[in-house]
Amino acid sequence: MTRTQAPPGDELALAHLRGVLTSRPRPPRPGPLTTSLVFGRRTLLKLKHLPEQLIDVTAFPIMLTLMFTYLFGGAIAGSTGDYLQYLQPGILVQTIVMITMTTGSALNTDRVSGVFDRFRSLSIWRPSALVGALLGDGARYLLGCVIVMTLSLILGFRPAGGFGGVLAGVALVLVFSFSLGWLWTMLGLLLRTPQAVTSLSMFVMLPLTFASNIFVDPKTMPDWLEAVVGLNPITHLTTAVRAAMQGTLTSGQTAVVLLWCAALVGVFAPVTMRLYRTRH
Repeated sequence: MTRTQAPPGDELALAHLRGVLTSRPRPPRPGPLTTSLVFGRRTLLKLKHLPEQLIDVTAFPIMLTLMFTYLFGGAIAGSTGDYLQYLQPGILVQTIVMITMTTGSALNTDRVSGVFDRFRSLSIWRPSALVGALLGDGARYLLGCVIVMTLSLILGFRPAGGFGGVLAGVALVLVFSFSLGWLWTMLGLLLRTPQAVTSLSMFVMLPLTFASNIFVDPKTMPDWLEAVVGLNPITHLTTAVRAAMQGTLTSGQTAVVLLWCAALVGVFAPVTMRLYRTRH
């Protein structure tokens, strides 16, 4: 059998293609930060195409702030204005930590659809898909903080700590929320449906947020309940955020919050990564 000769034009085109492919050095492998930011951008693009996912960041904070201020403020503190000064840092904490639950359900949706199988086959830093999702959600948390603070200032909240105190309080909330997100990523990989992730997350978060010092001073509670509330990480976060906005934040209060953050990441991040490598 005789071999068919390629036309001279095709040989020239093939030679040119080889020259283009081999004349440039191989691009370097992307680092952990680059790949994490790419996956973070992916999370934000999903919000761009599905803006209704921002309801929990926009409408939810407004509803909580107005409801607790005007429905319960007079009964609890005697004045809605006085209660707002106590409540606002706690509402900020509750709003953002509740928003973190959507991280797990979104991750579970990706896992069920099979897209994570493709991510795991890529030659990239393994945790980047998870870290990127948490970083992308961080933009949602920041938007929620801006909405809560803007509404609170309109209603009459006046932080004695000034702008710097507000920034410190928001920073603590964002760091804690990123750390708490590892719990939801673990549940997102462990459970079988997004609905199961949402249900279990709500079961965890409702006691943590309401059995805290967000809405009332623990000193008004029975002794046994005050002791339980004192062990709640949400209580420690709210205390620190409230102190930051009042201009009385101490290094000890900050250290307690950061220790809780380190504990959350130290416990749930390794479990999440193990599940990410083995879960199908």
